[in-house]
Amino acid sequence: MIRPGAAEIAAAVKARRQTARSVTEAALADIAARNPRLNAFTDVTAARALARADQIDALVAKGLDPGPLAGAPFAVKNLFDIAGLPTRAGSRINRAHPPAEGDAALICRMEKAGAVLLGGLNMGEYAYDFTGENAHDGASVNPHDPRRMSGGSSGGSGTAVGSGLVPLALGSDTNGSIRVPSSFCGIFGLKPTYGRLSRHGSFPFVASLDHLGPFARTVTDLALAYDAMQGPDPADPAQTPRRAEPALPGLNDGIAGLRIARLGGYFEQGAGAEARAALNHVAQALQVRAEVALPHAAEARAAAFLITMAEAGALHLDRLRSQAGAFDPDVRDRLIAGALLPAALVIEAQKVRRAFAAEAAALFAQADVLLAPATPCTAPMLGEKWLDLGAERVPLRPNIGVFTQPISAIGLPVVAVPVWLAGATLPIGVQVIAAPWREDVALRVARLLERMGAVAAPLPKETT
Repeated sequence: MIRPGAAEIAAAVKARRQTARSVTEAALADIAARNPRLNAFTDVTAARALARADQIDALVAKGLDPGPLAGAPFAVKNLFDIAGLPTRAGSRINRAHPPAEGDAALICRMEKAGAVLLGGLNMGEYAYDFTGENAHDGASVNPHDPRRMSGGSSGGSGTAVGSGLVPLALGSDTNGSIRVPSSFCGIFGLKPTYGRLSRHGSFPFVASLDHLGPFARTVTDLALAYDAMQGPDPADPAQTPRRAEPALPGLNDGIAGLRIARLGGYFEQGAGAEARAALNHVAQALQVRAEVALPHAAEARAAAFLITMAEAGALHLDRLRSQAGAFDPDVRDRLIAGALLPAALVIEAQKVRRAFAAEAAALFAQADVLLAPATPCTAPMLGEKWLDLGAERVPLRPNIGVFTQPISAIGLPVVAVPVWLAGATLPIGVQVIAAPWREDVALRVARLLERMGAVAAPLPKETT
């Protein structure tokens, strides 16, 4: 069975070629059959989904438009509030909390556009993870090889979309948690500009770095979800109150007039053979010859580490004092270390972050789009603890985000695009990075690459 995308589902539902209920029933049956192996979903909201599907079918029967995502199934990382469920945030502690009284802002906006929520997805504990391995719920596995990592911390989102359980999922990205699963699972992911989409109703990790965004198997679906979620929300104090700036209308405009360059220096050091080949592949497809550098990317990554540890340690301090034994030990120890960081180091890290933002802003005077690897390698085996990063052998868990962290530190919009190299059995991602608030530009470049056949998000053979 070929699994259609969100745009195809919405068109079929609105044209009455298919009902939202039949789409939802098929998706729920697929989850019941395949999720025990994939471990993408931690919560399935079947009754809610069927009721919502019936509402959409009733609107269609009346000749009304249910929205651009009519009947399209989606699911969310379990740090999003879902009314009636505890907001797990991948933890053992949170699942004992009272159920959420309402839905996260972005769930509300997706449903307003006609999408149907199917449930909550597995994730790394408190989003402090790059592997997709959860100590309490188990690993969400790679859809192309179940022996391998899905990436984290939005691992269940990557698995659910990459395997075809849902055409759309939402996740969060603090240091790379949308782009890493996109790279490992071979799908498209969008980390918007910091402050673009509301985070209201999501469990925080690092307030000054947290972003929310969508995953999809096509750029059109990615843009549809992104457009549906745009708009100011005073409930998120970090959100910049900008009007919606839809990306979909100009998605197929191509790249005429855009200045595109590849990032060298830091963004090539440590990249494995597949990462370098994928970047070359995308650069050649776009006929990119210019190469530029961000000389202080390593310092920016170090600053992001310090800020992450300090803010997350402070956020969880009471839980660490009272329930330390309930944490994944790896997460717990990093949080404790963060809580002990001297304030002077954190202040210095913020200075480095501001200087790096100015450095990037100057670079965008020369280029509109930057290309860089998303991960240094393809998906490692589950349980792997070490990573070969250039000539060094380093701990895997913190270093998978070596190329994503500097970009997150300054909140730039990025589309992760999936590359399948000739003869490869696993995908790897490339970051398409744009200037602040120019998600539309990054999406246009990704869409052109998709139309050219240079990047794609095929389903695993067993699901087609």
